[in-house]
Amino acid sequence: MSTSGHSWQRARLRSVRDLTADVRLFEIEPSGAFIAPTPGSHIKVAVQIEGRPEVRSYSTVGLSADHIYRIAVKRAPISRGGSAYMWRLQDDALLTISAPDNHFPLSHGCPDYVLVAGGIGITPIHSMALALAQTNASFRVLYACRSAADAALADELRTVIGDRLVLVLDDAGMRIDFEAEIARLAPAGECYVCGPIGMLEAAKAAWQRSGRLAAGLRYETFGNSGRFASEAFRVKIPRLGLDLDVPANRSLLDVLEAAGVGMIADCRRGECGLCVLPICSVNGIVDHRDVFFSDEEKAANARLCTCVSRVVNGSITLDTGHR
Repeated sequence: MSTSGHSWQRARLRSVRDLTADVRLFEIEPSGAFIAPTPGSHIKVAVQIEGRPEVRSYSTVGLSADHIYRIAVKRAPISRGGSAYMWRLQDDALLTISAPDNHFPLSHGCPDYVLVAGGIGITPIHSMALALAQTNASFRVLYACRSAADAALADELRTVIGDRLVLVLDDAGMRIDFEAEIARLAPAGECYVCGPIGMLEAAKAAWQRSGRLAAGLRYETFGNSGRFASEAFRVKIPRLGLDLDVPANRSLLDVLEAAGVGMIADCRRGECGLCVLPICSVNGIVDHRDVFFSDEEKAANARLCTCVSRVVNGSITLDTGHR
């Protein structure tokens, strides 16, 4: 686990409670100085995965006026281990956490906003909505999830923003019409999206067709969402004489680090690009799960973000010459 570049401190897990059947809220009280998160912030949490120290990032929930950090963790059916570790924690557990950081900041002063969340992507969107409500801004929240029972934080959010929250439920056959939502947005309005890859691609395509300035669309994704289900694959690095298995529940980056490859990484969710390696060849399909590369770069299959991207139906050969 690398903690370089971040301010870390001890903290106490004040309480946990279930928001839905597979989403749990954690209230974390830092032992040292409290740094207020801004909407879109995340904190890093040190976890133990099969005895290995690792780090996971979780978006902060709410505005933390009481100096308590809140995060919501979805228990993944195929987990790399972070959510399973968090769900085993009980009240008063001791944690090591980072100070808040923000790669998905909210701009203030726009004439209009549309905030779009898919599943657990509601966590940063929830905080943004609360902040906009405080300033009486014009905004709407579109929250897509499987059913009303899966809409974590929806009841709490509705008490603050009322009918500006719109649930888009899979089990009711509902879908977000990005073309229509962007069309009703004020000319200088902004769109914020946090959800799985498919949602982001739909939003990006609709935004591009609208002719609006690219800077008006802001987005964040989950590190475990892709076009295909996670499955095991093989990675070869001839320069180092390595031929490794990457299990379905571990990232390529984790496997390379465990094998002693000198990797550089920070966000571990496909945003910063520090863990990128060049692709020599691939037998199968590269499931690019990052938001670092453009669509054209992903189609070229020249490089991949090892922290989130995977291979389907085959293997991949990488190089580490620039490390």
